[in-house]
Amino acid sequence: MTNSEYELKKKEICDFRYSVVGELANPYLPRGELVSMIKEKSNREYNIPYSKRTRVTEGCIRRWLNLYKKYGMEGLVPGIRYDCGKSRVLEDAQQTALINLLESNPDLTATAAVKKLQDMGIIKKKISSSSLSRFIISQGLTSVQRNKEKVEEKTLKFNFFSPLECIQVDVMYGPRIPDEKGKQRKALLMAFLDDATRRIVYSRFSFSEKSILFEDGIKHILKTHGMIGRLYTDNGSSFISNQTKRILNIIGITLTHSRPGIPKGRGKVERFFRTLRDQFERPLNGEEIQNIDALNARFHTWLECEYHRSNHRGLDKDVTPLDAWLAKVNHIQAIKPGVDLDRIFLHMVSRKVYKDSTFTLMNTLFEAPSILSGKSINVYYDPHPPVLKVFISHGGKDYGDGRIVNTYANSQVKRGSHSENDVNEDKVSGLPATLLATSMGES
Repeated sequence: MTNSEYELKKKEICDFRYSVVGELANPYLPRGELVSMIKEKSNREYNIPYSKRTRVTEGCIRRWLNLYKKYGMEGLVPGIRYDCGKSRVLEDAQQTALINLLESNPDLTATAAVKKLQDMGIIKKKISSSSLSRFIISQGLTSVQRNKEKVEEKTLKFNFFSPLECIQVDVMYGPRIPDEKGKQRKALLMAFLDDATRRIVYSRFSFSEKSILFEDGIKHILKTHGMIGRLYTDNGSSFISNQTKRILNIIGITLTHSRPGIPKGRGKVERFFRTLRDQFERPLNGEEIQNIDALNARFHTWLECEYHRSNHRGLDKDVTPLDAWLAKVNHIQAIKPGVDLDRIFLHMVSRKVYKDSTFTLMNTLFEAPSILSGKSINVYYDPHPPVLKVFISHGGKDYGDGRIVNTYANSQVKRGSHSENDVNEDKVSGLPATLLATSMGES
């Protein structure tokens, strides 16, 4: 198996594991519902990559979930010792029974839980205190942790304190207006609502809900306000792009999704949409709106002059979203110095360099350094068309810009005239290694 085939295999396995546990990391998910979801997932049949098995045990799902919470997507990549922390004394079914009992009874000690399961005949072996202690710690189920989570569920399930600690994002279908060709089309609004203050920190009408619009909103918030703690969305196509997930992993922002078909936890942004329809869309004279820019201008005037300055019943003492934001703005965490957001938000694709030192991207032919001829490279580019400038990386090193090919000049170039020493490795800061260290190193 070649390196590229091995990397592809790891990615497919990682993506499958994420598809199983991704929604389980939802911060709004009650513990009882988490238990039932894990049980339901263990009863499903899956097409597991590179495996003849069709089911995943509850214990396995919990291990993947713990790894994802601790390490992010990297924790789901094959190669890590996944049995670390797994009891070799208890079978998977016994581990699941013990975990479920402790989660549903936060005040119950691990020793008492084992004794209860032994009396019920579920656990038949004797477990040493050291083995039990290691297992409980590895699962994050110590009495202190369980009681802490119990308190947090009551106080933080639907209420966050700091601005940008949690941002709810959703899309609403708006009025029909003319597009650039004069055709009547439905306008879509993507809104980013701050959970703690109900302020809309970014919103924009457009004619699509592509993931690039989601990324534009995230980048705007990071540049103008500060660091985002987590993003909470549904499972729409706008919010599950692999490019978006890669970007968020670099920055360290958690992306969680509500359960498919159940908008629980997104009630605040849904409530904003209801207010928007009642106070903005219904009184709107659609004939006065000539294009999407006019609609956005009218909408943002209403947003800043009406919504943000009106008392909100969901806030303490009926304060306005703007007042709530200003009262807590000192709690916002700034982006660390030296983090290049423009570079982080570039999209990345892999390409094979042809023998004439060229490669294609978005139907455009680019030229790479001749030393990369025949090799696979990573190409970073701004996804907003047209693509005019790209950056090239290979083997953890940067090889500068890729130039759009002048086909006549390219035919006159002598191949093989460059060496590794000709490449200035410091010309562009590295993605992902250097940039990841810059963005996360001091966290």
